[in-house]
Amino acid sequence: MRKSTLQQSPTHFVPVYAAQMFTATDGANMGDALSFADELELDDVYALNPDAQPMQLAIQVLQDGFEIATESPTGVAGAALHMDCALTLMSPDGQTTDSIVVVETDITGNVAQIYLLPLASLTPRIDYALVGIDTTKAAEKFAEVACARFTRGTHITLASGAQVPIENLAVGDRVLTRDDGPQQVRWIGQSTVRAVGDFAPICIRAGALNNHRDLVVSPDHRLFIYQRSDQLGAGRSELLVKARHLVNGDTVIRQDGGFVDYFQLLFDAHQIIYAEGIAAESTLVDTRTRPTVPEEVTARLTGNGTAGHANSGLSGLDVQENLLNRPDAAELLRKASTR
Repeated sequence: MRKSTLQQSPTHFVPVYAAQMFTATDGANMGDALSFADELELDDVYALNPDAQPMQLAIQVLQDGFEIATESPTGVAGAALHMDCALTLMSPDGQTTDSIVVVETDITGNVAQIYLLPLASLTPRIDYALVGIDTTKAAEKFAEVACARFTRGTHITLASGAQVPIENLAVGDRVLTRDDGPQQVRWIGQSTVRAVGDFAPICIRAGALNNHRDLVVSPDHRLFIYQRSDQLGAGRSELLVKARHLVNGDTVIRQDGGFVDYFQLLFDAHQIIYAEGIAAESTLVDTRTRPTVPEEVTARLTGNGTAGHANSGLSGLDVQENLLNRPDAAELLRKASTR
């Protein structure tokens, strides 16, 4: 019997292609659809079918893995999902794209469907050479997309009120949190990645959410909004909103290209802290994001390990994406927080 859903973890909607839409055009598996790692061959060439369209797969995080969420328009609700392997694909111009092979299994444990989850956009009719197959990094790649990460130069508010660039913080520094006052930083993670696709940061320009300076964060980083008036129609005052859902091409933009330095801040519990004056979440440790945090760090968390993350009281605050699917979403939230 599978364990219950983690209290804190929201549903993750990701764009995927059915394996049948990504077929080998050359190599040992020529003519075959994408499969799991054991059946793949390096240097085979794949292409998206001309009529391929990404589908939305809703993934629910459990205490012991992942399953297809009830509201998923793709797959069978409740079916188990497995992150089989991470792939590196190379286009003819030498650009590489990371992807994950996701396997859906039925109640007997047999493969029901295979999906390709690209972490950057793929173009139909372009040949992609399979240059990397890694069966150990799929969960980590999937985790990196979901992590709340700030970029270099982001000013974090300390307990003293001082504004300190995140790269100058140290473990043990006391940061101001919304719900628990001053809290010590337990771990700081840092990584440098190509700023493409799901790794391209989102810039919330100064003033967009009443911030004095630009705030640049990872796409799935959730911002905390307190609505004085329910401008969005969410039915509650406290909201968690992913940065990617606010992109409007004007006051909130995606910064694609080059490389980006990302930083994670971990506390004993999942916290709301202040970055460039905006209330934003710290690193949440759950089944999905745990691979990005060293095991010895999670083992040292005060109290009951990661229980403070699963039961932080922020559960259920995520805004439905359909409410944010409008160009004035950021402006509505800005007004809602001041009126």
